[in-house]
Amino acid sequence: MRKGGNPSQWGNNRPSVPVLVRDIQNGCSYVITEKDKLCGVFSLIIGTDPAYQVIQQGSWLNEAPYGTIHRLAGNGSVKGIFSACLSYCLSQIPNIRIDTHRDNLIMQHLLTKNGFTRCGIVHVEDGSERIAYQKSLPGYDDSVSLHSI
Repeated sequence: MRKGGNPSQWGNNRPSVPVLVRDIQNGCSYVITEKDKLCGVFSLIIGTDPAYQVIQQGSWLNEAPYGTIHRLAGNGSVKGIFSACLSYCLSQIPNIRIDTHRDNLIMQHLLTKNGFTRCGIVHVEDGSERIAYQKSLPGYDDSVSLHSI
């Protein structure tokens, strides 16, 4: 991200090891491979994201159950990491939310290119501001409920 003009989003210690371990233990951490080589990672968390409870300067597209993409990263060896991530996520839940740092112009471009709508501003756990986006496939609405079994 630093090479792409976004030096401050994750800093030197984010995401933290405990957060990554929690994602793995909760079964929401995924890897993207090409020819058996690791080239990307992301987390898909289905359910309410506390940081998304309050949105400023806008509103979410809907209040239907959603998944949130977090901690998406690629090692730069392969193009299409975001597309692979998004395809998988939409196959799991057709309503996706994501946020990104104001300096992350690459991610903002990818989100717009892939049909996400800029919805407003949220504040993440450390209080910093993020631009919030959402994509909901046609036909998915508030009448859909998710329940664990």
